[in-house]
Amino acid sequence: MTNREMMWIAFAGIIAVMFILDLFVFNRKSHEIRFREALAWTLVWVGLAMAFNVGVWYFLGSAKALEFFTGYIIEESLSVDNLFVFIMIFSYFKVARAHQPKILKWGIIGALVLRGIFIVVGIELIERFHWMVYVFGAVLIYTGYKMAFGGDEEIQPEHNPLVRLARRFIPITKRARGDHFFIKRRGIWAATPLFLTLIVVESSDLIFAVDSIPAVLAVTHDPFIVYSSNVFAIMGLRSLYYLLAHVMEMFVHLKLGVSVILVFVGGKMLLSNLVEIPLQLSLGVILGALTISILTSIFVAGKHR
Repeated sequence: MTNREMMWIAFAGIIAVMFILDLFVFNRKSHEIRFREALAWTLVWVGLAMAFNVGVWYFLGSAKALEFFTGYIIEESLSVDNLFVFIMIFSYFKVARAHQPKILKWGIIGALVLRGIFIVVGIELIERFHWMVYVFGAVLIYTGYKMAFGGDEEIQPEHNPLVRLARRFIPITKRARGDHFFIKRRGIWAATPLFLTLIVVESSDLIFAVDSIPAVLAVTHDPFIVYSSNVFAIMGLRSLYYLLAHVMEMFVHLKLGVSVILVFVGGKMLLSNLVEIPLQLSLGVILGALTISILTSIFVAGKHR
């Protein structure tokens, strides 16, 4: 058995065990996740990702470990902006805090499948058509620019084609019934607003993947590194969501930091044939943009208080 095969097995084992513990044991019942619980689970997932990266360094080498860490930081930073969108989606549908974990749980399951498909397709496109690197780079730069200067996003679920399709073919109740996605009403199965919320969350993650996967592909084309770094970041999203939901007003400049990362990574892809930007420099720019945006956000929040 090769080192890479061992790492695949270790990765699958860790994710499977933690997936069951996090989503189906400790958080089996719907409940409002408090700040301390969210902080604890966030630290657990970050710690697991870093411990796994030690294994990557030992079995696959320092270069792969650096790629994993950079990809993880990129995915985690992009996910933060996505979580603010989830907050607006839950607010729009008036989803109770106690019911949000179930939606996020199934959203994460869908994200794991979608990201795997996107990674395979993205790598295949780049390998077969090198010019796709420039397409991905341009998409990232445009997204970064739009994020910085496009103003706040407006959530309009009623314009979502999947929501329209669901409303056309499935009876929808006006109110939620506990944390159920479907209920039987007068002998007919009907979907609840929670199911519509799940549809919007899943479709939003599909859009997010269009940004995040090319961004990580700018770092490495290794399927194992791209997928494992994505999965570790995604699995910690639910706890990170509740962590940020309590302190989101403190990170007013974080979106600017994320937009800088997108533009930098997109530029790196566009210049890939002209100049090779060292991975260490890329990681420094990414961490620098995040650190500056977080520190300035905290300073502004403190000043307003």
